[in-house]
Amino acid sequence: MLPLDRQNEYRRRYRALNPNWQPSGDTFEQIVRESISSSTRLLDLGGGRGGLIEKIHAEVDSATALDPDLPSLREHRVRTVSRICGLADALPFPANSFDLVTATWLLEHLSGPAAVFAEVHRVLKLNGRFVFLTPNVLHPILIANRASQVVSNLQRALVPRLYARAEADTFPVRYRANTERSLHALCRRVGLTLDLRFIADPTYTAFNDPLFRLSVLVERFIPASFKIHLIGVAVKT
Repeated sequence: MLPLDRQNEYRRRYRALNPNWQPSGDTFEQIVRESISSSTRLLDLGGGRGGLIEKIHAEVDSATALDPDLPSLREHRVRTVSRICGLADALPFPANSFDLVTATWLLEHLSGPAAVFAEVHRVLKLNGRFVFLTPNVLHPILIANRASQVVSNLQRALVPRLYARAEADTFPVRYRANTERSLHALCRRVGLTLDLRFIADPTYTAFNDPLFRLSVLVERFIPASFKIHLIGVAVKT
C-alpha cells in the first residue's frame, strides 16, 4: 500500500495540475471552521479517538464526541472533550442542543440512516448545520469493491487511505447514504436543506508514477456526481 506521505506528494502534484483543487479532508475542515464560533455547541458523531475535533475543540463553547465503541472513546486524544458512548440513531441529548453536528467517515456504516438523520435534525438548533464527509458509492473504486468478493482484500488495503484510520478501527460498510440521490432524499424527509459537494482524488490508485498519470487521465472522464468523496452541509431550517 502506498505510504501516506507518498500519496500526499501525488496530491501535491495533482493540485499543481488543478490549482483550485484540495483534498476532501482540507475542504471538510475549511467548511467546519466556517461554521463555528466561540459560542458554538459541537457534537462529533463517530469521533472515536479524535479527528478534526482535536484541532477545533478550544475554539468552540463546548465539544462532545459520541461513539458506540467505548475503547475508542477511552483512548480519545483530547481529554477535555466530553465523551459519550452511544448510538447516532438514539442520541442521548435534548432537542435543539447543538449548533453543529459533524460526521467523518460515518454515513457509509449506517444500517438505518433515516433514523440517524432524524436524530440529527432533532438535536440541532434552528439554522444549525450537519456537516459530513463520506465516500461516494458511485465511484468506480467503490463499484468494483461492492461488485466482487475477490476485491475484499483490496478494501482492507484501501480503508486506511480512504477513511484515514487504522485497520483496527474498520467496521462493516453498507453504503445506504452514499449517493447524491439518497442523501437528498434523507434530508428532505426530516427537514434539512442539503448542499452537496463532490470531491475528486485520483491518488488512491496512484501506486507509482505511470499509474498516477493514468489515474489523472481517467479522472477527467468521471462525472462530477461520481467523484470519490461527498461533503454535505445540511441546514435545519
